[in-house]
Formats: sequence, C-alpha cells, structure tokens
Amino acid sequence: MNEVTTRPPAPALPLHADNTEAAKLTRAIIAAAKNPEIQMDKMERLLDLHERITAKEAEQQFNMAMVGAQSQMGRIAADAVNPQTRSQYASYAQLDRHLRPLYTSYGFSLSFDEGEGAAEGFVRVVCYVAHIGGHTRTYHCDIPADGKGAKGGDVMTRTHAVGSGKSYGKRYLLKDIFNVAVGEDDDDGNAASPPGTAPPKPVSEFTQGWIDYALSVKGTPEFQAACKQARAEISKARDIQGLKDFNAAMGVANA
Repeated sequence: MNEVTTRPPAPALPLHADNTEAAKLTRAIIAAAKNPEIQMDKMERLLDLHERITAKEAEQQFNMAMVGAQSQMGRIAADAVNPQTRSQYASYAQLDRHLRPLYTSYGFSLSFDEGEGAAEGFVRVVCYVAHIGGHTRTYHCDIPADGKGAKGGDVMTRTHAVGSGKSYGKRYLLKDIFNVAVGEDDDDGNAASPPGTAPPKPVSEFTQGWIDYALSVKGTPEFQAACKQARAEISKARDIQGLKDFNAAMGVANA
C-alpha cells in the first residue's frame, strides 16, 4: 500500500479568543458605556487604546501566519527560460500553483493593482497581502514598461509593454513576499513521471509575455486583435515552438 504524505494542518487562528487584550478592553468599554457618568474624553481614550491594541494583535497574527506559511514552502522548480539571458525562472502560474493552497490555508489573500509614483517608462505593481486576522501589508515593485528590448530597440507596443511589466511584477512580488527559492534540486514531481517521459519544454519569456498580454484582455473586444498581433510577432521572430506554445495557451489546436 502506498503511503500518502499530507502537510500538517494550518494552526488555528485566535481571531475570537476571549483572553486577548483587545477582548478584555472591549468588555471594559461595554461596561463603561453603560455608566451614565462616564466622561466623553475618557471613552474616547478607551476607544483609541482599543484600536491600537486590536491593530497590534492583528499584526502579530499576520506575522505568526507568515512564519507558518513559509515553513511549509519548499524550493520551486523553474519551468520557463529567458532566451536572451539563458536563465531559467519559475513562471507566475508555476508559483501560484504551489503557493496559493498554502498561503490561503494560513488565512492570507493577495490582490494586485497598478500604483502611482513609478518613474517614466516604468509601471508600479502593487500587492495587498491581507490576513484574515485583519492586518494588511502592502508591497510594490517598479518594472520597466518602455517596450525596449535588450539592445534598446522597440520590440513591444506601449500596451503590450505595460501588460508584460505587470505580469513580471506579479511574479517577482509573489516570489519575494513569501521568500520563495527557485532551484533545480526540486524536479516538481518529474521524477514521478513514467520512465522515458521527458518533462515539457519551458515556454520562452518572449512567448510568455505575449501569452500574458493576450490573456489579460481575454473576454474583451481587444482579444482577437491581441492574438493576431502576438502570432505575427512570434512568427516574425521565427519561433515555431513559441507559436505552438501560444496557440496551446489560447486553447487553439496546432496543426
């Protein structure tokens, strides 16, 4: 019989514990509110103190949950390659597949947005990491979005450059927030593949950028035009495998 290994369950979150300082102070405030002789300035001080204590306890729960989540996160295998730098990296889909079940089990949720303050030619990607205990921490990174290639030439439209930059930013933030290592010593389950079965070829970063861009406008009137532009640019680069990868990502059968 095969032994099934499961991850230890996430620790219970003391969100409604009756022995916390915030809970004790809440009961004191309720009792004070019933006293007709309580002075308004004293009540305001109690409410301010309660707010500070509640925020501090929520931050402590956030930090405890972060420690627990990171303790369960192992090294993640790279599944994509940058042909210009000849370096491998883990795509956002790869990171998300491994990390989302873990960080949500510890009460975290992530939401991304585009923020202000980035320099000209950059896009600021913002991630709000919220915890079920009530604390939210904000992270951001500024990514080049001028459409320039490695040699300084224009290789992307402004729209594509921004979409690609946001995709890069999400990947970098997701990895950095949880201090995730990417390395070759984790084969991502490839050792469990049938003998003689080679792992799938990684999608090039150039193609992945066009995939991310097209998927970002999927369901809108711009989708067909984005796919047409992507296929034209990939074909111009004479990347036959890239074109197949793009079609597969769009759900189109290759001939």
